[in-house]
Amino acid sequence: MKLKGRVSKFGANVNTDIIIPARYLNISEPGELARHCMEDIDPEFPSKIEPGDIIVATTNFGCGSSREHAPLAIKACGISCVIAQSFARIFFRNAINIGLPLLECAEAVKETETGDILEVDLSCGEINNVSKHKTFMASSYPEFMLGIINAGGLVEYTKNRLQGR
Repeated sequence: MKLKGRVSKFGANVNTDIIIPARYLNISEPGELARHCMEDIDPEFPSKIEPGDIIVATTNFGCGSSREHAPLAIKACGISCVIAQSFARIFFRNAINIGLPLLECAEAVKETETGDILEVDLSCGEINNVSKHKTFMASSYPEFMLGIINAGGLVEYTKNRLQGR
């Protein structure tokens, strides 16, 4: 799977309360969550995102609570993937479970700025910064995890497997 989008870059320790503030946790509709994604750190974030855009962050992205609302808000906002130096473990699993790809690549994070255009090949982990003509390698996903992402999440992946697809 290949992705391409414009970068929005964030720093360290972007926690789940920043991604989707707790005051919106009574909402479960993805589109409504998307309207509030990152609003406490950048109130204009949802209106600036084009489908396919990419979040890049430094360390410990998604720390905090284990709420599934956070990766859901990011995905519903139109973000195609998140690249960071490191992710909180529970956030990582929640993101994969809903079909939001995450890649760890410190070099790509250091060499990427807001506004850069990235092309990402999830099948091999290649990250190409089109704006700066630089290529980086993240670890590729195991086949079963790529299957979950390609299916749009664990629920669809499981449905497909039960139906023999």
